[in-house]
Amino acid sequence: MTRFRRPVHEERILLLALAAGLPAVVTAMTIMIVEGYSAKVVWTLGVLIFGSWLGFAFGVRDRVANPLRTLANLLEAMREGDYSIRARGAKDEDALGEVMVQVNAMGTTLRAQRLGALEATTLLRKVMEEIDVGVFAFDAANKLRLVNRAGEKLVGQSAERAIDLTAEELGLKEFLDGEPHKTIQRTFAGNNGRWGVARSSFREGGLPHQLLVITDLTRPLREEELQAWQRLVRVLGHELNNSLTPIKSIAGSLESLVAREPKPHDWQDDMRRGLQIIASRSEALSRFMGAYARLAKLPRPKIEPMDIGALIRRVAGLETRIPPVLEPGPEMNVLADSDQLEQVLINLVRNAVDASSETGGGVRVGWARVNSHIEVWVRDDGPGLSNTNNLFVPFFTTKPGGSGIGLVLSRQIVEAHGGTLSLQNRRDGVGCEARLTIPL
Repeated sequence: MTRFRRPVHEERILLLALAAGLPAVVTAMTIMIVEGYSAKVVWTLGVLIFGSWLGFAFGVRDRVANPLRTLANLLEAMREGDYSIRARGAKDEDALGEVMVQVNAMGTTLRAQRLGALEATTLLRKVMEEIDVGVFAFDAANKLRLVNRAGEKLVGQSAERAIDLTAEELGLKEFLDGEPHKTIQRTFAGNNGRWGVARSSFREGGLPHQLLVITDLTRPLREEELQAWQRLVRVLGHELNNSLTPIKSIAGSLESLVAREPKPHDWQDDMRRGLQIIASRSEALSRFMGAYARLAKLPRPKIEPMDIGALIRRVAGLETRIPPVLEPGPEMNVLADSDQLEQVLINLVRNAVDASSETGGGVRVGWARVNSHIEVWVRDDGPGLSNTNNLFVPFFTTKPGGSGIGLVLSRQIVEAHGGTLSLQNRRDGVGCEARLTIPL
């Protein structure tokens, strides 16, 4: 038994058009037969009526179906990635015309987006080929799926040979486990040095992948070490010259005084004053070397819970010259070394009081929680900072008798806690604001 087939859309349109004209055809043929028209007239008009009826029905079908075919062709072209085809004569005068106009607009938008994506992909590939950083992409099975030119040099194989090899076969398995960011001492392609390894995850086609980036840190570290040594030699040379030059000059004067005959009557007083100056400069040089040793031997912080509010109130109470005004924040505990943070706050409050003493202003200390950090600020009403470039340069100071290591030690302590320390002129008035952040 043959199963009934449901007519398709074009056939339904044709049947509806035929059904719409059928009553008129039947009526016309009935009238001609009843009125007694001759057979020739009936046949002639019948053929004309049936032809018009069928032509109209097929015309309606094509009028409805052809735009839908055009729309289907446009969507199929877009599905296959061809966004250049457009529907001709599309006007927003009716519903079907609006659909065609919107499909044309969608094609234009998709073409622009595809062009932008292609340009971005080309730029990304060019950047990956030119950067001196090894980039590797591994799938869930730890098989290599992408490598750039620098990565080829690290593993000593071309991309064609390395693709589909596992991380273990490439000698990179250890970097896909453990900490996502680390610095290692390793030999790659015969080059022994220090390397920075960073790992992150992404998805492609819904599947998890890992991105591995390996950076050669040897040259940048050597350049930074060289700059650090140059700065150290410059600072040490400056301080040594400041102390040794007057010592040498006075020693020469005392030598001339001792060799003089006859000696002046007050030569002993001159000797005593010269030796006092030599002793003073030697003591200053000793203090400088002690300060440098303290800066270089900062102990690691002993992390334990501490009440940040109680610490700030205790430090504020130590200053009696200009008692700081507290701007209290939430009472909470942070993980930190209370002794080291206390030293930082003492330095910041003392600097603020020294600055405000010049103008007769005040000092305010407060704290607040900002996301996952605690922020502490110390604001003064002093003259402000004329130059912020040298604030954290070791042994640089604008205070008479200052050591120039207070801010440097403070920043080292804060950074050892994973935080930051900044000093800048206040935007809401005169003076300076010191702000430190500590992670909770």
